[in-house]
Amino acid sequence: MMTGAPVFEGERLRLARVAQGLTLDQLGSRVSATRQYLNQLEQGNKVPTAEMTEALSAALGVTTHFFSVATRDDIRPEQCHFRKQRTTPVSVISQVLARGTLLSSFIDRLDEELHLPRVSFPDIPAVSAQEIEEAAEEVRRHWGLGSGPISSMMRVVENAGAVVGFFGGISERVDALSIDRRRPLIIRSEAKPAACRLRFDLAHECGHLIMHRGIETGDKVTEDQANRFASAFLLPRSAFIHEFPRSRLLNWSAIYHLKLRWKVSASAIIRRAYDLRIISADQYRAGYIHLSKTGQKKAERYDDEIPFEEPEILPSALNALENAYPGAAHRLAIETGLEADIFLKISGLDLPSPLEGMDKVVSIHAYRR
Repeated sequence: MMTGAPVFEGERLRLARVAQGLTLDQLGSRVSATRQYLNQLEQGNKVPTAEMTEALSAALGVTTHFFSVATRDDIRPEQCHFRKQRTTPVSVISQVLARGTLLSSFIDRLDEELHLPRVSFPDIPAVSAQEIEEAAEEVRRHWGLGSGPISSMMRVVENAGAVVGFFGGISERVDALSIDRRRPLIIRSEAKPAACRLRFDLAHECGHLIMHRGIETGDKVTEDQANRFASAFLLPRSAFIHEFPRSRLLNWSAIYHLKLRWKVSASAIIRRAYDLRIISADQYRAGYIHLSKTGQKKAERYDDEIPFEEPEILPSALNALENAYPGAAHRLAIETGLEADIFLKISGLDLPSPLEGMDKVVSIHAYRR
């Protein structure tokens, strides 16, 4: 009985190429093919030879099997929340969507192997300042956080079921983003920002996932809404009004005390005070001038005293799987069609070596479904 030729999905070729940030010409130079030929492959008008398929897989960091798996669910623009500046190239946006699609496919397979935390991001549309305040308060209640400082924003989002990863080498114009999937993804494009900035970014992305479901974001209005949510979530109104020091001049000693207690930047603290009308516009401007003149616009005092929060779910899940079934993490990546290099680019992680142990802070049960 004769078998047909291996299936080659041109869309998968485009997905891998865009995820690697390559143009058709750049990929062509790697595999000794013309731009026109590769475009015909991506359009499904031609099928490559076995030798060309091998060359493409080597050039793109995927397995040959990768090209035969139909993409079930590409990420749509309204599912991907990130600030799209007018100068952000379309190629960068496409690369973000492609990498998100690949990572989401891997997470879907991981979900079939392990019991990951249940997803519990509530859907609370909010537009006005008052609605956003109430949404932040409701989410705190929903997650049982009370009204005090949040010790780890990373654990909050991961215990709510999100996976936090890192896209290396995307662009400094894409700071952080969230992807609204069956299991939400929160991605950073910078590996080690200041801890306060990371915590605010995580809360900002929570705002998108909670308030903007099904809405294409990235404009000033939705970004301002997510910023307002992050401020209200990290610095709850009632507690903040009670603790913020009132005086004619800003009390920087007290503000830095608040920063260390709540793990929120001084700039975010004075912005929150202004939004809640605790300080005047003149005081707010004076505060930003002070931070600028003292060289604290990018790096503030006491930033180094607030510990950086590392993602836990994905590395813990990979190691839990590996410890339960040696070689399983690599097998899962290969089944998804990903080699180690591209897996690192879409997740920020190296695939674990067999039996490489680690403390599992987030509880994950290795359970073959």
